[in-house]
Amino acid sequence: MASAPTLSKVSLSFVLLFLSLYASSAISHRLILDPKEPVNTIKGDYAGFVPGKIVEKKFSFFGDSGPPVEDLGHHAGYYSLPHSKAARMFYFFFESRKSRNDPVVIWLSGGPGCGSELALFYENGPFHITNNLSLTWNQYGWDQESNIIFVDQPTGTGFSYSSDDSDVRNDETGVSIDLYDFLQEFFKMHPDFVKNDFYIFGESYAGHYVPALASRVNQGNKQNQGLHINLKGFAIGNGLTNPAIQYQAYPDFALDNRIITKAQYDNVNVLMPDCEQATKTCETQGGNSCFRALRICEDIFDRIVDFTDNINYYDIRKKCEGNLCYNFTNVETLLNMQKVKSALGVSDDLKYELCSDAVHDAMMQDWMRNLEVGIPALLEDGIKLLLYVGEEDLICNWLGNSRWVHAMEWSGQKAFGKSPTVKFVVHGAEAGSLNSYGPLSFLKVHKAGHLVPMDQPKVSLEMFKRWMGGKMTRHKHEKIIKHKPNTM
Repeated sequence: MASAPTLSKVSLSFVLLFLSLYASSAISHRLILDPKEPVNTIKGDYAGFVPGKIVEKKFSFFGDSGPPVEDLGHHAGYYSLPHSKAARMFYFFFESRKSRNDPVVIWLSGGPGCGSELALFYENGPFHITNNLSLTWNQYGWDQESNIIFVDQPTGTGFSYSSDDSDVRNDETGVSIDLYDFLQEFFKMHPDFVKNDFYIFGESYAGHYVPALASRVNQGNKQNQGLHINLKGFAIGNGLTNPAIQYQAYPDFALDNRIITKAQYDNVNVLMPDCEQATKTCETQGGNSCFRALRICEDIFDRIVDFTDNINYYDIRKKCEGNLCYNFTNVETLLNMQKVKSALGVSDDLKYELCSDAVHDAMMQDWMRNLEVGIPALLEDGIKLLLYVGEEDLICNWLGNSRWVHAMEWSGQKAFGKSPTVKFVVHGAEAGSLNSYGPLSFLKVHKAGHLVPMDQPKVSLEMFKRWMGGKMTRHKHEKIIKHKPNTM
């Protein structure tokens, strides 16, 4: 359920003490890659820390053989977080290949604790990494339709780091404040983009980050705080947003897709009442009760996976191969090259890890929180939401996402529930099914797992372009499917 995967069971080598008291090694699955190292720190690096300052440079990954740096509009930078002791947030910024007037998009990967470079190099960024570690242009990169920012967050993720362990975040309040502060300073540095439409995108655990940041930006705009950010919408891909509902959907999805038998389904379902009660306690009491809720509810998922034959729970069509269910090692090799770090303005002392165990564990109290609660207010303010879900994903499956979005109370709830299911057609082929009403759209993407832009790059780019352009439901190839009641 979050933005990139562990792609297998993980032993918690860096578990927080209080987490171990409540969760122990039972919480073994992750929504992203298997972390190898604790949070990124550079000890004693307080010198030169100026809160609220951005240091940015242009770069080219293609070196002397490619276009000149001046022509690319590719930027990398560090932002010194003002609500920290010494935290620096790393980001990439790629100007649109077509027009600087295209929307500005910020991308948030999940984990929690996994760098945005997963998306940048394997999903929707400008480049792909070849086996010999050279780069090729991604013909379906989202920089073809937007000016896009990829951020390593929370603190300690990817190339982001601090000199003080207390800067590691543990809830959406801290995460959204840091990102909002960054956006304010980013638009001051790039004033030509302030007028552009602005969208927030993310996947997996960003089902928490995205609505939290959207709410913070909307609040800032309403209260005339700093620069007005032209927020038009937010989108979540295969996200974890309302855990109480999404954990309940696991057995049904698994049975419907023949991952488990009816007897195994019954075996898993005995865990449901305890999960439901623990989640309610987490919502009312918070604190350690949320660790306990995660331990109890994660047993549902663990038991389902244990019944399978090494399934890749980010794409049920595949097996989980090797230490990771996918091989993303090339990005770590590439970004740990000294010449690459130098081009990006990254210290030689900083080792790049795609995911941070310490960041992941620090956010465990946040995991079972329901981030759907802030979305209705955004919809009522006319800020649109797209939920897109690869149908082959188990961990943040389409059924659980469909259930929480249909259960969400807002003025358009009934009308959305009665909306016709429409074929989403791309270049003459059916690529998904779509339900829309007003500012809310739900797209189930065919033949895609947890990482939709990786599995269906052409479809995801078309989705991206149409949704931002307000054309999701007005395409000449769309056809109505006879509406069926939701399996709620």
